[in-house]
Amino acid sequence: MSRIAILGAGAWGTALAVTLARSGREVTLAIRRRERLEAIRAAAENAAYLPGVAIPPNLALTDNWRAAANGAATLVMAIPSRMARDAFAPVVSAIAPQATIVSVTKGLEPETLMTMTRMIAELAPPASRVAALSGPGFAAEVARGKPAALVAAAADPQVARRVQELFATPTLRVYRSADVTGVEMGGVIKNVIAIAAGISDGLDLGSSARAALITRGLAEMTRLVVAAGGRAETMAGLAGLGDLVLTCTGALSRNRALGLRLAAGAPWSETGNDGQIAEGAVNARAVRALAARYNVETPIVAAVHRVLYEAAPATAMVEELLSRELKAEF
Repeated sequence: MSRIAILGAGAWGTALAVTLARSGREVTLAIRRRERLEAIRAAAENAAYLPGVAIPPNLALTDNWRAAANGAATLVMAIPSRMARDAFAPVVSAIAPQATIVSVTKGLEPETLMTMTRMIAELAPPASRVAALSGPGFAAEVARGKPAALVAAAADPQVARRVQELFATPTLRVYRSADVTGVEMGGVIKNVIAIAAGISDGLDLGSSARAALITRGLAEMTRLVVAAGGRAETMAGLAGLGDLVLTCTGALSRNRALGLRLAAGAPWSETGNDGQIAEGAVNARAVRALAARYNVETPIVAAVHRVLYEAAPATAMVEELLSRELKAEF
């Protein structure tokens, strides 16, 4: 068994499939809809999510997810968090007992507030074979061979090393970690902070305000990660600060783009104009609920939630954060 099956042909799933196939891995990309599969085959690119990126000839494509999962040595879940359980559960019985399962989804399950690896472990135990891959990487850049660095996290050191070696390519550097909670939670919370950064930029508040949001956002991430059982030092690394800076400042960030639209007073939805989901909007409710569960103060997350779901104007976020009681930084 050496084949890699990637479930989900969005931007990130396609980018990883293309990158791994180019490096000589045996990869199958599972696509949800037959019409999308046929369009990708006809154009030799995923025009809906990664236009201009050629699909390598050795990358297998299918819309039969169970067949893709059957016999794969590594199964990669690249499904938006709110759809993950419904999409993943039907293939569980086809997964080989010795297969490694990797989540590359940056989200929480809305109903249970589970991380994706915990949800996967519940459906396809044991938890020891489940890993997370996260960090600062835009799909369009990774797919075009631009350098990036990610983190592979698993409770079992051998699984973490296996995933690290599997995803490492000449342009993709992968580190490993035992802090699965920290690596996953960092990828979730930073998306909500990035919406705040987009609002700040959209209101033309300046670079100083953006730097303050990123820094205080990192403090919120760290508090909540530690309360959930993760490690503070993980938030100083690629899956924390690295991913936060990228998502708050990068022109390709969907969550920052959502913040810009909110600042302009434009109608918004969790799905952008390109059909891709801004996970920060989907997960703002879940992160806020998780913070309440652990009694952790997350004022930026709370302010973004009010703008998204309580009809507060974007300017209210700024007023709310600036009018908070003065306190020591640490």
